[in-house]
Amino acid sequence: MSYFARSDELSEWAAEIPENWSSKWLKWAVDLSTKRPTEDEQEVLPYISNEDVASWTGELLTEEPEPAEANSRIFQKNDVLFNKLRPYLAKVYHAAFDGVSSGELLCLRPSHAVEPRFLFYVLVSKGFIDTINAEAFGAKMPRVDWAIAGHQLLPLPPPDSQRRIVQFLDEKTARIEKLIKKKRELLDRLAEKRQALITRAVTKGLNPDARKKPSEVDTRGEIFGPVEGAAGMTAVVQRPNSTQGELPDGWTRRRLRFDVHVNPKKSSLNMESEELVSFIPMDSVGEYGGLRLDDVREVADVYQDYTYFADGDLCIAKITPCFENGKGALAMGLNNGVGFGTTELHIVRPGPNTDPRFLFYVSIADDFRKLGESEMYGASGQKRIDENFIKNWIMPLPPLETQRRIAWFLDEKTGLIDDAVERILGSVEYLMEYRSALITTTVTGQLAELR
Repeated sequence: MSYFARSDELSEWAAEIPENWSSKWLKWAVDLSTKRPTEDEQEVLPYISNEDVASWTGELLTEEPEPAEANSRIFQKNDVLFNKLRPYLAKVYHAAFDGVSSGELLCLRPSHAVEPRFLFYVLVSKGFIDTINAEAFGAKMPRVDWAIAGHQLLPLPPPDSQRRIVQFLDEKTARIEKLIKKKRELLDRLAEKRQALITRAVTKGLNPDARKKPSEVDTRGEIFGPVEGAAGMTAVVQRPNSTQGELPDGWTRRRLRFDVHVNPKKSSLNMESEELVSFIPMDSVGEYGGLRLDDVREVADVYQDYTYFADGDLCIAKITPCFENGKGALAMGLNNGVGFGTTELHIVRPGPNTDPRFLFYVSIADDFRKLGESEMYGASGQKRIDENFIKNWIMPLPPLETQRRIAWFLDEKTGLIDDAVERILGSVEYLMEYRSALITTTVTGQLAELR
């Protein structure tokens, strides 16, 4: 709707404000500051961008903003900065200092009619965000301009009520954020426990008291212990990984190339061109397991340009930050047992001496992932894992039946951890929704004691 045709009625989310409240278009309650810094100011004033502001909470994500050369605008302490790019992200910052900001942030300087902190809470409320997001323009990078933002009507309680609302919301949201922080810290601890459990099981086995056999590692990092080659020959490895040392009795170390097939050729596939297979883009690959299988395509549409794999194959992301974030999964349940996907995947097909689930856990253990990060090549932000890293990975290899027992154990234990994570994530989501509802309810005058 053109702003020239707007009525002076509040949007539905704030339509029922108390009788002693007023309303005003945003453009009449604030000044839009577009002043650019001088060269001297640009060199000394701290700079923030929309990327530095947390969604919904208004927290500044950088502890000590530094000056930066950019297309910036001056802001002052107590200005409120509103992100006009992708407004659904709800990035609103109540400035705690003087500085300069990205041109993607509208710098709003409150008038005497509105308390800065109250303005922040209105702009970050879900009702306001949903309303303004509905008027954003642009498909891939939706945004709003001042013509849209400035012609949003704000609920305006009397100054005393604004101050009471601010005090109430500051106290309540701080308690909620404290609870959310504790739950996220618990999530971090569970993630660490999960990784430690996996790494220990695939490198040391399930019995800590099992008899061990030593492997000698000299000061140059060459290993002379039981590392088997294709014919059982002992190999010399120049760069051992951290899994080297003592092994449980009955285990060996082998380069992965001797027990798997890396990036199998699609020419081995025997299917008709119209048969349907699963299609897996990178966003369908889970972190530390799981594939989304809702996309099915004909073989002819994907054969030429995409990576081939089959049920039982291990998919490992090869590009940063996907590899660093643990993106990888064991392919199971593919349509017709076959999948095609992003070329940014390495495919590992287990051989007869490796259990697929055990191999999956090896691939997400800290030893594999951390050394893999250090071996990436290419330009910053687009680094990749070479397939030779996977082929030459020295894997502690237990007997096949032991591999299966370890995989079953890890399935059970990580499943319990994952269930706990889901419950905590649900609790965090509830707290965030409660926080959002509390802000909207309060800034629209639904709490009688704060009117």
